[in-house]
Amino acid sequence: MAARMEQLILDLFAIEAVKFGDFTLKSGIQSPIYFDLRVIVSYPVIMNEVAELLWETTKTSGANFATVCGVPYTALPLATLMSAHHDVPMLIRRKEAKDYGTKKMIEGKFEAGSSCLIVEDVVTSGSSVRETAQALESVGLVVTDAVVLLDREQGGKQKLKDSGIALQSICGTAQLLRILRKHEKIPESVAEQVRDFVRNNSFQPGPEPPVKKARKALSYGERGDLCQHPVAKQLFDIMERKKSNLAVSADLCTAAGILKLADEVGPHICMLKTHVDIITDFSAEFVQSLTQLAEQHEFLIFEDRKFADIGSTVQHQYQDGLYQISGWAHLINAHALPGPGVLEGLKQVGLGKQRACLLIAEMSSRGNLATGEYTKATVKMAEEHRDFVVGFISQSQLSQDPAFIHMTPGPGPCHCCPALPDCSLPGLSTSTGKLTPPPPQHTHTHTHHPPSACQAYQHRLTN
Repeated sequence: MAARMEQLILDLFAIEAVKFGDFTLKSGIQSPIYFDLRVIVSYPVIMNEVAELLWETTKTSGANFATVCGVPYTALPLATLMSAHHDVPMLIRRKEAKDYGTKKMIEGKFEAGSSCLIVEDVVTSGSSVRETAQALESVGLVVTDAVVLLDREQGGKQKLKDSGIALQSICGTAQLLRILRKHEKIPESVAEQVRDFVRNNSFQPGPEPPVKKARKALSYGERGDLCQHPVAKQLFDIMERKKSNLAVSADLCTAAGILKLADEVGPHICMLKTHVDIITDFSAEFVQSLTQLAEQHEFLIFEDRKFADIGSTVQHQYQDGLYQISGWAHLINAHALPGPGVLEGLKQVGLGKQRACLLIAEMSSRGNLATGEYTKATVKMAEEHRDFVVGFISQSQLSQDPAFIHMTPGPGPCHCCPALPDCSLPGLSTSTGKLTPPPPQHTHTHTHHPPSACQAYQHRLTN
């Protein structure tokens, strides 16, 4: 088994399931090592070997169990293989209950009082294992054992022991480093850096807080500190300084009208959204004036182009033609429908210019098809292209990652009147973007922009 485990570590390194560098973990901590074990689903031989080694590790430990349950979602295929190959019933734990049907959190057939083995890919603090154990125990199951592919050796095994769960692992960080050094896959300096990280970032034994606890509400500035992309960081910094999360859509057809609007609302917004292909007198002079206003008033320019073609086509649409969007728009957006090729094409242009993209994950139009599995696939695509995608156009919060931006259309106070920053004009319609007149008792003098001239969007930047 030792020889097989050693070969497995080399295989995981070869497919980049184990990476070394500078990575931001979910907690926000910078780590010199990262385990991306989701990739093994694309390597069935390796995935089968992982499942078999997990099974053998469990049987060697003497653990007794009637069912197995993988921690969602990476460990689900591993638990499935263990179940199918060794004829052991499997249970599925949902991360959230359905709002229809049986509304169960635990799916599958089981008897109350029977034991269930938890299967996991990586353990750091053990919180995901404990959360799964709590869900299983809530329906009468008993959890005393768990098995994991990689133990980061940062205190999770002891914390699980304190909770009454014995954790067995195929490999730990120290052993992984020894194997990679033996085969000269990494230099000693990298190995020592990882050892230092593990020593300085271990979870200490002690009373365990509830697994589910309210997360700290991060300020825009703190969220900016978590961002790797310079555009996302810049946007959060602007929002922090201006205390505004308002973006205005400049749905005007003349350059003069857009520039006038940008100058008036600029001090109050973090972003101006354009539809460049409706401008009848577009010119290089217009672009120069708009970018100057963006610098003067500190807002970003978002071109709502909605790219949705093959990579080579969107590449030209982005950088060439009359508009040359990549030369002036900080952000663009794209549909996920064409697949990852649309992002690959846009990245060929945008990455070198430090531009960013928002993926359209949900839409507000009646009868639209951006729902359900399509939305989930869009979120997954964003997570796989973080070097360019910084968030979503959506109707709701789709990701718990505080570094992702959610732009959602929503009613709110009108800040289109700089003379009256506190003036709350009613009737900003999410669907039409039209501003209705103020009530009769409103006596302030100011100029309304034409109907549909501006539509307000608030970023739902939830933690």
